[in-house]
Amino acid sequence: MDVDSQPTMEETILVGDDLMLGPPSPVIPPEIASHVLEGVDLCDGILRNLFLCLQINDIEPFCQDEIVLYRQCAEKRDKELRQRLQDSEHKLGLCMPLEQAKERAAQLQSEVALLERRMILASGIEGMEGFRQRWSLHGRLEDNKKRLEALNQGIAKRKIEAPQGESKGDPVKKKWFFW
Repeated sequence: MDVDSQPTMEETILVGDDLMLGPPSPVIPPEIASHVLEGVDLCDGILRNLFLCLQINDIEPFCQDEIVLYRQCAEKRDKELRQRLQDSEHKLGLCMPLEQAKERAAQLQSEVALLERRMILASGIEGMEGFRQRWSLHGRLEDNKKRLEALNQGIAKRKIEAPQGESKGDPVKKKWFFW
């Protein structure tokens, strides 16, 4: 076989289920949503165009450009949101009163444990429904673990920076002169 006659890859037709590659979009807690979502392209215009294309054409092969555009936008959006979520949790760990930060960490740890149990239960569900549940739970579990880790890093950094006996919120006594 000569170089010019090598077989080419067939063109791949994308369908709606191809949007389920990678982790699902992160769940944004309402108490930090305004900070996390500010200025992020939510891809709503592109999604509207995808739905319009599907409504007009009735089948996915005629909407390949819209599917690709939405997938690219959603991947970029989700990556940015995940980073902002972790940054927000880290800042909360640094700035929130220590007891509240510890309560938040305990709440996140509880959510992680609950999602782990639900993931085990979902492993017994067969077919597409089982896949969708495991996919969703796995994404939420990983996101919550990373948020918890970022929060704990913020709390640990606070403890390292603050001298013993002083909390972050206490005013620092300045010495105006040295003896």
